[in-house]
Amino acid sequence: MTALLSFDQVAGIRRGETLFEDMSFALSPGKALLVTGPNGAGKSTLIRIAAGLLRPGAGRVVRRGRTALLAETAALDAGRSVAEALVFWARLGGRAHHVAAALDELGLTALGDVPVRMLSTGQRRRVAMARVVASAAPLWLLDEPANGLDAAAAALLEALIARHRAGGGAVVVATHLPVALPDAVPLMLGAAA
Repeated sequence: MTALLSFDQVAGIRRGETLFEDMSFALSPGKALLVTGPNGAGKSTLIRIAAGLLRPGAGRVVRRGRTALLAETAALDAGRSVAEALVFWARLGGRAHHVAAALDELGLTALGDVPVRMLSTGQRRRVAMARVVASAAPLWLLDEPANGLDAAAAALLEALIARHRAGGGAVVVATHLPVALPDAVPLMLGAAA
C-alpha cells in the first residue's frame, strides 16, 4: 500500500537546535501516528515539516494526495462568520460544498452566522477541525487538536479521526493531552536541551 506520508532520515531543527534526527516512518491509508513529548521537544516542528511549511534539516519527506493541517492557530478570519470563514478555506481546495456537513458533524450548525471573534477557545478549535473535515483531504496533520476542548468535544474529535481512518484516511496527531487513537504508532520525542 502506498504511504500518504513518509519521512526518510528526517531531522528537525529549530533556531539552530536539533530537536530530532534520523526519523523514518511511512504512514499508509487507515493508519495513525501519535506524537507525544514535553513542550519544546519538536512536536509542532514535526507537523510543520510534514505539512511542507518547514524544510527538514536533513532527510526526505514525501506526501501523496491532499493534506489538511490543524495548527496551533485556527487561521480563521475573525471578522467573518463561522460559515464564511470555512467557505473561504474550502473554496481554495474546491470543497465549499463540504462545509455544511462539516459544521453539522462538529455540532456547529447553530454557530454558522456567528462572527469568529465571538467564539470561545473550544468553539474556535472545533471550527478549525471543521475546516479539516471539509477539506476531504486523505492526510490530516493535527497539532494539539484537543487543546481547549471539553470532554464531549474531545470524544467527538476522536470519533471523527476514527471515521477518517476507517474511510482510508491517515492522521498524524501531535499532542501533550490524551487522544484515543487505537492502533496508532507511538512516537515519543525527547525533552529539548
